[in-house]
Amino acid sequence: MKSFIGTGVALITPFKKDLSVDVEALKSIVKYNIDGGVEYLVVLGTTAETATLTKEEQALVKQIIIDANNGKLPLVLGVGGNNTAEVVSQLNAENLKGFDAILSVSPYYNKPTQEGIYQHFKMIAENSPLPIIIYNVPGRTASNMLPSTVVRLATDFKNIIGIKEAAGDMVQAMELIRSTPNDFLVISGDDIITLPMVLAGGAGVISVIGETFPKEFSEMVRLGLKRDVDAAYKIHYKLTDAINMIFEQGNPGGVKEVFKHLGLCENYVRLPLVNVNDDLSNRLANFVKKF
Repeated sequence: MKSFIGTGVALITPFKKDLSVDVEALKSIVKYNIDGGVEYLVVLGTTAETATLTKEEQALVKQIIIDANNGKLPLVLGVGGNNTAEVVSQLNAENLKGFDAILSVSPYYNKPTQEGIYQHFKMIAENSPLPIIIYNVPGRTASNMLPSTVVRLATDFKNIIGIKEAAGDMVQAMELIRSTPNDFLVISGDDIITLPMVLAGGAGVISVIGETFPKEFSEMVRLGLKRDVDAAYKIHYKLTDAINMIFEQGNPGGVKEVFKHLGLCENYVRLPLVNVNDDLSNRLANFVKKF
């Protein structure tokens, strides 16, 4: 579990103009993050536009990242959905070689009760050969996984090792940190409140902005973990405008625009996502230039 303390980054899937996977750009982004000092990489999460990738493309992305990483950092694979039986089937069929844990989102759209969420993750825990980080993101799933449910899961299943908490609610985050077992990882899923969560006792972050500014963001998290508050907040405030801007018109449109201005990939996204507008593009370009 120590592998997942610090900064993990939710990798994008870069596309070419014809919307095929840009293999060379993805390799470059993996190297950029390894060199930038992040602690682990998250593969095929929401930020990767996984919902728009075919099974063949998902397999390609996985292999590219495994090869480019070459064993340097731990890898977490996104395996989730709102059909419990299908998620279990995927876990049983998936080639998980090269991965160290899975990230599994709370069921979306169905709006299950807390008992339904518990039973969903119970089935996953009983079928996963890898440790599990559960993922609470009410803004996308339309249901909030309450701390009491997380405590039940953390207590009942030792292979559920942590939660990516993205409710954007510091009170809920602190309750998770207070109530879950000491070795359970409460990981921020919101870049803007990562540092407050770390200082409250959280284990780090699975970040979006972190993959574009890996050196600075991972250093901020490390300083927070060491309780070097003033130095950590100095970096936090330096990045605040960029964090707000990359989510202003949706993810990963904003972060891909930053990558474009950094010269690491183009900004193409697949429908139903669209590119950010010219105004936001210019503001992000100015931020990157000044940064």
